[in-house]
Amino acid sequence: MQKVAFKMQLHQGQQAEYQRRHDEIWPELVCLLKSIGVRDYSIFLDPQTYALFGVLSIENPALLDELPKHPVMQKWWKYMGDIMDANPDNSPVSIPMTSVFYLP
Repeated sequence: MQKVAFKMQLHQGQQAEYQRRHDEIWPELVCLLKSIGVRDYSIFLDPQTYALFGVLSIENPALLDELPKHPVMQKWWKYMGDIMDANPDNSPVSIPMTSVFYLP
């Protein structure tokens, strides 16, 4: 398993809405993520800067590149695009992060 980490940006004042939408995550989206091997996926919020930090484990990170092709992923991005920084295709602006320390 490899860990993948990334940063996104939530719009100010949208913490509760972001939490609500993830509390009600669509089962078909969960199924899609699991089908490509995503495991142990967490998103953390820095409440001072509204930065979101995602961390997930996956056997083959290249499979993440397939997600934009799936209609459910496109629908989720559109659903979330009004409360966070998004690209023209509605995908979240996502900045990859580099691992600098790991304690197994």
